[in-house]
Amino acid sequence: MTWTRVYRLRIGDRDFRLLEGPCGWGECSPLPGYACSASSALSAATEAAVRTWPTPVRDVVPVNALVTGSDLDPTALAGFECIKVKVGRRDIRSDISLVSAVRDMVGPSVAIRVDANGAWDETTAELVLTSMARYGIELAEQPVGDIEAMARLRRRVSVPLAADECVRSVDDARRLRSLRAADAVVLKVQPLGGMWAALNVAETAGVPALVSSMMETSVGIATGLYLAAALPELPLACGLATVGMLERDVTRLPLVPEGGVLAVRRVVPDLDLLAVVSADDRLHETES
Repeated sequence: MTWTRVYRLRIGDRDFRLLEGPCGWGECSPLPGYACSASSALSAATEAAVRTWPTPVRDVVPVNALVTGSDLDPTALAGFECIKVKVGRRDIRSDISLVSAVRDMVGPSVAIRVDANGAWDETTAELVLTSMARYGIELAEQPVGDIEAMARLRRRVSVPLAADECVRSVDDARRLRSLRAADAVVLKVQPLGGMWAALNVAETAGVPALVSSMMETSVGIATGLYLAAALPELPLACGLATVGMLERDVTRLPLVPEGGVLAVRRVVPDLDLLAVVSADDRLHETES
């Protein structure tokens, strides 16, 4: 038999479950409106609590800064070698202007990638990415919705494409590879059902992988960090510098970057911080 202890939290308008087990802590926190099944998120949290974690092959993981709106703060971007700009939420001219403003702010040596979360149709994506190419875009994450559309778009634009929401299984990764639909794949621990499943997806996809978050607490970020640290190669910065976007964290030692990198380490929540929200202290025993 193995055991887990479940802590139920609410941060802002979002529900979180933190699982403590013999192997560590995991997080189940599906993001409303984002493509992540509750069962996959729970599997990922359970795996982190009861299964051995992957062995890191690096001590630090490079991470990108995140721009989500037009209010640019130069100090928030300082020290990062990669900036990700969220696009697809506004008109395309505003998206292009925002990317132009970020390029002017950070200069030519910092990588810029954009993330549309599948918001565009193929025609719009081709138009926008062709226009943005002048700004030296490193990657466009999920510009269109499915693998087939990604494959067609990739043959029509010069900006490299990264698949995210359209890859949720090894079968998806296999199809991505067979269609040559992307130049990279984005891994998220919760939607893929855990760190080990994500490593299988990365291997099957056959393209460079990067790891991104679902705006988790430091507990969830730690699993993404270990996944990134266990990848055989990591040529791209990861989207794991997001703890500061939560209203609060569950530890007084949050996983925040220094100099554009995150140090690889486990996170144990401060139990008094958990107790302030709510806790389910019952032990849940399952067959090991």
